[in-house]
Amino acid sequence: MRRRPRRTLLLGLLVLAVGVGVTVSRGDDEPPTRTVTNPGGMGHGGGVAHPAPSGYPSVGAGRFTAADGGTAVHGTDGPLHRYRVAVERGAGQDVDAFAARVDEVLSDGRSWIASNELRVQRVADAEEADFTIYLATPVTSERMCAEGGLTTERYTSCRLPGRVIINLARWMEAVPDYGAPLDTYRTYVINHEAGHEFGELHENCPGPGEPAPVMQQQTYGLRGCVANAWPYLDGRRYAGEIVP
Repeated sequence: MRRRPRRTLLLGLLVLAVGVGVTVSRGDDEPPTRTVTNPGGMGHGGGVAHPAPSGYPSVGAGRFTAADGGTAVHGTDGPLHRYRVAVERGAGQDVDAFAARVDEVLSDGRSWIASNELRVQRVADAEEADFTIYLATPVTSERMCAEGGLTTERYTSCRLPGRVIINLARWMEAVPDYGAPLDTYRTYVINHEAGHEFGELHENCPGPGEPAPVMQQQTYGLRGCVANAWPYLDGRRYAGEIVP
């Protein structure tokens, strides 16, 4: 009897190992999850792994924990938008703390409820929620955004119908030369991405030294404006020209 060539046997074992290394699963209300042997090599960059950021993970479990409980209805008039808050497991962030920050921003009198044309309320039940605000690691957020055809390079946050996806890297670091505290950027990114969920479009900087409209893509630079986290200033809607 001829002995099977060693090279063929090794190749077979390698193919088997690769097949076992990739699994796909779906929860009841979570996006598809993929576990890979080298998640850092996925996405852009020609398969080269991105270096792990300092102080927080670049990739988590791909599954999310939702905040319990909810809030009262905030706002005086208009359609009620119910939202849910979830944090990726393994992101190193407390879901209740993140939910409290989101609640604080969206219930503020300078946020979108100041229009008197919409109301907001956080709920715990996915079936009651109109949209979910996710805090996701860079790798997971890129994958989630890509499901809607958006390219984020693991850097930006995004919004898809029913999903507001906050990139953990931006949540932890903001952006270079933002010129304002991290808390201001966090307020901005919540209002900006939630604004898209409420039907708002991107806007331009009105002019050098002016506050940046909250719907300006401040993550990509202020274009001469100064950082601003709120859609309403002094009780009035503050906006720039719509980006064509």
